[in-house]
Amino acid sequence: MLPAENQQAHQTASVPFNLSGRRLDQVLSVLFPDYSRSRLQQWLLDGHVQVDGTVWRAKDKVKGGEQIALTAVIERQVADAPEDLPLDVVYADEHLIVVNKPAGLVVHPAAGNRAGTLLNALLHYAPELAQLPRAGIVHRLDKDTTGLLVVARTLEAQAKLVTQLQARSVSREYDAVVLGVVVSGGTVDAPLGRHPVERKRMAVRAGGREAITHFRIVEHFRAHTHLRVQLETGRTHQIRVHLAHIHFPIVGDPAYGGRVRLPPRASEAFTVALRQFPRQALHASRLSLDHPAHGKRMQWRVPLPQDMQDLLEAMRDDADTSAEE
Repeated sequence: MLPAENQQAHQTASVPFNLSGRRLDQVLSVLFPDYSRSRLQQWLLDGHVQVDGTVWRAKDKVKGGEQIALTAVIERQVADAPEDLPLDVVYADEHLIVVNKPAGLVVHPAAGNRAGTLLNALLHYAPELAQLPRAGIVHRLDKDTTGLLVVARTLEAQAKLVTQLQARSVSREYDAVVLGVVVSGGTVDAPLGRHPVERKRMAVRAGGREAITHFRIVEHFRAHTHLRVQLETGRTHQIRVHLAHIHFPIVGDPAYGGRVRLPPRASEAFTVALRQFPRQALHASRLSLDHPAHGKRMQWRVPLPQDMQDLLEAMRDDADTSAEE
């Protein structure tokens, strides 16, 4: 465990006259929207808010024109240790970090994975992330899913990114290789909840949370399909469960994929490539969002990892060999 460390941020604001007659705690929520009401209330109680140089009570009413000085005391939020681990940073500035996560890397420390996670690597790369809840991580990828993930570097950026995720204005596109020949693109609109028996798994369930997944075909093979998938919502295991639900599970998925399926007269090389593929063939290839500081739309794209490229090449070779027979 790391020692608790606090940071202070000093901010000032002038009370607009249209807020005349409002309580100070209500005015603070308007003037400093990047902080929660409970956090502002605590800073009021601790004397970290001054109005025209004096400490007011939460219920005191403003007249307009007062000068408010806020000392935002941000406590250390993350107690996990930073680790010097390989980190593929696609983009970074003072507001956010975009990383390309490899297969096998857990995002958050948990029982059985207290170290060696993406969070530990981020704390080494950007120590200030220890001041943020979840080290600034606003969404996640499964351990064996590869690709793009955005991390906030400030409380303000984190709040704005979470708001975008809730408003569904963050665009996330994935590549998936699935079992079966998909005839056409489409949409899966099916609610997700915990599996009634196997609690580590998710399932399509009545009364679950809304979940919407769009998909289109990139390439057909003899017994598989390369899909491009876009999330409208972001539920746990959403793509994996939805594709399995429509009977096109992801290749290599240990939880939802089922047994390996081979086309007739599959070559030994193709059989080995398919049977030995070590994970679900799912990759977060494109990420698009409004920058939390200047609002400009930004987009990042990363290529398929080598193991998925090799898998697709083996499928093309199998299709070509079959066509020649």
